Amino acid sequence: MEVILLEDMGKLGTVGAQVSVRDGYGRNYLLPNKLAILASVKSQKRLEHEKRLAGFRLAKVKAEAQATVDRLKSVSITIARKVGDQEKLFGSVTTHDIEKALADEGIKLDRRKITLAEPIKALGVYQVPVKLPGDLTAEVKVWVVAE
Repeated sequence: MEVILLEDMGKLGTVGAQVSVRDGYGRNYLLPNKLAILASVKSQKRLEHEKRLAGFRLAKVKAEAQATVDRLKSVSITIARKVGDQEKLFGSVTTHDIEKALADEGIKLDRRKITLAEPIKALGVYQVPVKLPGDLTAEVKVWVVAE
C-alpha cells in the first residue's frame, strides 16, 4: 500500500514522503490515526497546496516577529519597586511585571516568551531576552528603580 505521511514517523519517513507500507499497518494504524493518507494524484496535489499555504503562514509569522524584534530593541521599560537596606527589593520583578510594563508601552507579549533565569531582586539595569517565533530573540532593557 502506498501512503503519504502527514506526520514524521521515525524510521518510516518525514512529512510529505510517499512510502510503501504493509496493507494491515496502513489500514489499521496509519489511516485511522490520520498519520497518513492514501497516495493518489489528488492527495499529492492537496499536500503540495497545504505546504504552500504553510509556507505563506510561516513567512507572515516571521515578518511579524521581526517587526516585534525591531520595536523591542528601541523599548526601555522602567519598573519602580520599594527597597530596603542595601538597595534590596521588597519582593522581586518577574516576567508578569515585565509583561505588564510592555503592555503599557503597547507591545503585547505572552509572558512565557520572556526568559528570566530567576526573578530580579536588586536595583539596576537588566537585559531581558524575549524569544519570538522563527528562532528570533530580542533583548529588552529593564530599569529597576526605587519608588
